[in-house]
Order: sequence, then structure tokens, then C-alpha cells
Amino acid sequence: MSEQPRPPGSPEALREVIARYGLSASKALGQNFILDRQLLARIAAIPGLGEGDSVYEVGPGPGGLTRALLDTGASVTAVERDRRCLPALAELASQYAGRLTLIEGDALKIDERAALGTGVHVVANLPYNVGTALLLSWLETTWPPWWKSLTLMFQKEVAERIVAAPDSNAYGRLTVAAQWRARPAIAMRVSRSAFVPPPKVTSAVVHITPGDSPAGVDPATLADLTRAAFGQRRKMLRSTLKSIPNALNAAIALGIDPQRRAETLSVDQFIALARALA
Repeated sequence: MSEQPRPPGSPEALREVIARYGLSASKALGQNFILDRQLLARIAAIPGLGEGDSVYEVGPGPGGLTRALLDTGASVTAVERDRRCLPALAELASQYAGRLTLIEGDALKIDERAALGTGVHVVANLPYNVGTALLLSWLETTWPPWWKSLTLMFQKEVAERIVAAPDSNAYGRLTVAAQWRARPAIAMRVSRSAFVPPPKVTSAVVHITPGDSPAGVDPATLADLTRAAFGQRRKMLRSTLKSIPNALNAAIALGIDPQRRAETLSVDQFIALARALA
């Protein structure tokens, strides 16, 4: 989607910002820029932000989504590892005095709870090459989590894995991680043409809110279970769970046939199995 001509007094078009700073999306960093301000405003509106809210954005690039988030009245902390984008972001910070904090660094190495506190909304057009790793780190954090909601752009196939139902091709480890103590939903789908450069796949925005953590479940045990169970999708549980002591006996005791495959078990069954092993 292309931007419309800029009316007098309106913010500089993002395409102009990109040209003025000589920016281009880096394939190595998994970057794809969105230029359509109306679309960016729709994404920023998903978590229901307002004045006084705190937002964490990963990979702001030239700052299109960042501006949309700031326009809600929220304060934003943005982490960017691409130094080329920092001058454009610094200029944006000067326009929203005191409400945009920039961190130069790798989001995978940041202790968010220490840096941001709690009650933070995460909103990001995540770089494709680190999106799943970041999501897993946020889902597997200490619970209740430091974040209040996650509003994240993924490739459509990843988004479908997050919200998948059992006994489907998309159902897997990421599904269980996202659903066992949180509530994910696809908030909107985004066409390839919305990006510069256009990616090869359609994208989707997933909105996730935390729920209660089931009692008696060790998150590390559940992660080990799903990692083993889905590690070889076509094999039966009697083969995939051999690496976890007592897992097969626990499954049988729960009435789970060891000849079933992992994708046929519900999230609740994985929870019950992890609780039995705890």
C-alpha cells in the first residue's frame, strides 16, 4: 500500500523519512517496512492503548509503527539493533518529548522485566528471523508475566500455529506454549503489498493476553514434553516420549494411548501429563 500525498502540517510521510535517511529494509535482519499510516494506526489500536500505558516495541525500523503507538498517548520503549535507523528514531523521540525511549541492542539479550518493569504492552512488527524465538521467551517467562498483552506481526503460517486446534497440521509445540496459560487470537491479516519490500508470504497480527497458570505444572517439564513429542511429528508417543523418564507410564495412567501422535492430544492433556510428571 502506498502513502497518500502529505497535507500541509501533517507528519512527514514515512517514505520520505526512509529516503531522507537513506534507509532500506535489511534481508539479513528480517526487516520489512509498513508505510501505510492507516494500517499502522489499526495495529496500534488492537491492545486498546491510552495515555499512561507503557509499550515495548522490538525492531521499530524507521519508526512508522512507533509513531502510531505514540499517537495513542502511550509511552514507548523501542529496541533497535540496526544503527542505520537510530537517527530517524532519535528525531521521532524529539517530537514526542519524554515518551520515546530508545535502546540500541539485540532484543534476544534484553532482560525485559528488569528494563521495563511490569504491565507493559508489547506491540511489534517482529523481524521474521527472530519472531518465534522472542515469542517463546515471552511465553516461557516467570508467571504472571511482565507483559500485559502481546500484539505481534508474524508470517501467517506462524500465526496459524499459535492459534491452532488439536489434530491439525498447524498444531504443535508453539500452540501449546501459547495456549496453556494465555489466550491468543488472530486480530487481523495483512497483505504482502502492505510491506516494503513485499515478503513472499501473507502476514497476520496475533493478540495474546495472559491467563492463570494451571496449578502443579512445571513450565520446564511441559516445554520438555512438547519438544520431545513434536520433535518427530510422524512418530507415535511411545517413541517420542522415551527420552523423558516415566512419561509413557504417566500417559497410560491418564488414559492416553501411546500409539497416538502428539498432534492428537489437547492442550489440557499436555497440561495433565506435565502435572503428573511434576
